[in-house]
Amino acid sequence: MSTGTEETAGQPDEYDDLDDPPGDARSVIYARVANVNTGSVYGGQQLHSGGATPEARRVEALEGPISALEILEAERGFAEPPWFPAALSQLDQGVLFLAGAPRTGRRTAALNLLRRHTGGDLNFRAVDGSTDLDLWRPQHKGTRGYLVDGLVPTQPLRPAVLGNLRNRLHDERARMVVILPDDPELLRRVERDLHLTPVRCEPPAPRAVFDARIEEEIPDARQRAAFLDALEPGLLDELLAPELVPAEVAELVSLLTDTDREDDDVRSRLSFLAEDETPELIDQVRDDPDGLAFLLAACVFEGLDHRIVREEADRLLEVADGQLAALLPPAEGSTEVPRDNPRFVFRRPLGDLLRTVRAQCAPKEIHAASGFTYAVEPVRFTRHRKAETVLRHVWREYGQLSTVLTAWLEGIKEAELADPAGRVMGLAAGWGGGRRALRHIATLAASDRATSRRIAAHALGMAADDPVLATEVKYRLDSWSVSGGWERRTTVAHACGTLFGQARPDLAMTLLRRLPRPPRDGEGEDRVNSAVRSSLIELFTEDTRPAVFRCVLDWASSGISWEEEFAFGVLPSLLRRADWFQEEILDEEGEFAAPVEDLVRGALDRDSSFDPTSRALLGWCREGTWDERRARAVTVLFGRLAHDMRHGTLRLFVEVDRFPAPDLPGRDIARRALASWRRGAGPTPPEGTPR
Repeated sequence: MSTGTEETAGQPDEYDDLDDPPGDARSVIYARVANVNTGSVYGGQQLHSGGATPEARRVEALEGPISALEILEAERGFAEPPWFPAALSQLDQGVLFLAGAPRTGRRTAALNLLRRHTGGDLNFRAVDGSTDLDLWRPQHKGTRGYLVDGLVPTQPLRPAVLGNLRNRLHDERARMVVILPDDPELLRRVERDLHLTPVRCEPPAPRAVFDARIEEEIPDARQRAAFLDALEPGLLDELLAPELVPAEVAELVSLLTDTDREDDDVRSRLSFLAEDETPELIDQVRDDPDGLAFLLAACVFEGLDHRIVREEADRLLEVADGQLAALLPPAEGSTEVPRDNPRFVFRRPLGDLLRTVRAQCAPKEIHAASGFTYAVEPVRFTRHRKAETVLRHVWREYGQLSTVLTAWLEGIKEAELADPAGRVMGLAAGWGGGRRALRHIATLAASDRATSRRIAAHALGMAADDPVLATEVKYRLDSWSVSGGWERRTTVAHACGTLFGQARPDLAMTLLRRLPRPPRDGEGEDRVNSAVRSSLIELFTEDTRPAVFRCVLDWASSGISWEEEFAFGVLPSLLRRADWFQEEILDEEGEFAAPVEDLVRGALDRDSSFDPTSRALLGWCREGTWDERRARAVTVLFGRLAHDMRHGTLRLFVEVDRFPAPDLPGRDIARRALASWRRGAGPTPPEGTPR
């Protein structure tokens, strides 16, 4: 059995106190021929997390700190290309320009160059590609490496700019790698203006990448040799073609070593073999309205339940109004041969449709919503990434179809479909390009429908992966955050909680700080504020927790009543991510030790935030029954609260005292404080409690 998490409309516990929770996280329990284990999971069962769709992507920092996980993952199984030593030598000068095509391993190589040059340091930051390097300054002490992924210079680069940049980096003992796209005109301009030649990122030989990756997956040489001997003779020689890029080789290794793989023919799963099949697939279903609509719906919503895919395919046929049909019904009284009606409801069975578009209905999965579970049988393509390949092909090759698809996606009403629909609209903005690439997304951003705004938010986040479109996306979000109506400001808030904000946490926090308004300004402001709270929770991750907490702290200490109420409203949801708070509480000299205590005390003292705050703290107590460090944090926090027993702390301690779980951490402190209060004496802190 394996379990994982992905976003859904009903968030249990964590978002219970939010008016507008994130709409796409759900729990997935995969149990093909087994009972569902609803108790604790211990060793011996395979446990992993992952998105429901094969399109789930690792978040790569585009602005702000680069996570240690991403750096170490880049180092894992890295095959050093022939040009690597020369690039390492050029990096000694402070700045290295690395050019290459997408998926050739540029970012992976850049992170390895920085890590190798800094002696294994993990303190790197990403700089946005639209940054004017003439104005940029290192502002984070201790950062040894900077990565500019996809440079789109707003000002022409000059030798003096590069010289000043090198001097600034030298003063901080830091280095920078600038990744350039494989654009001949840009590369010629860089060579001409800066009098240097960017290093060409030519990927290492596929066999070298394969050997490095397989050695990482199977470290034991004897086991590795046995594994390779067991493969189909000639398979590797066939698949490791010279044109294979590192990402494709990594996919091959992942599929070969996947212990859950049932299909012995790995060829049928490789995404890089899908490109040649797409034109043939389109030709096959061109005269088939049902098949074509189902193909397009499956491409957009791959990984979701087959019932959803069929419903959206039906709606696409209605939106198309006959445009997907090669044959139309004859006019009344016509002697023409009757033609197929695309609105005919008794069309083709699911199995036939699946076979037509070369997809399959995966085994039943048990999903958990808020308070109940349900079963789905998701539609998945046999080949990885076929959905994106098909959509890109039809978008470019059949111009009129893009209008139909856009109208179809804009009409989606279900919140759980906003993520895949937005993803496709964002990708399509890059496929189309031009000055009007984001026009449809901007229209959705101003919609009064919540689902449309969520689609726009996801689309903007996906579009911003294109370095050219990223500048316009940021311009629009910045403008809307200041002068947009509540609809567009809600879209900005949601966008900050998507991959866009996660890759650019500093920018996301800047935008989120501007958005809240007093609730009295109308119902729309409640929706904006709710979206801001949701995105703050999404951004409360390992590298951005201090920034999020500072933002909440600023609101709580602003002296403005509605801002204070807003801050104490979001705090309980953050408290459920207890690990960070635990470490801050235990670090007596830490920056946030006292502020955490003050915010918790303030939230307990307010009727509107007492219940969710006390539930979060009781959750800490329960976890402390088996986690010694969590128990210590509870003891320290409760001891500090007992020094100044206000009515909110009193109510909390009463609940702790009454809680039925035995051996509850913090109960002794609560009982002593309550006893002291009942005697009319001042609270006495327990022995050993830091202050």
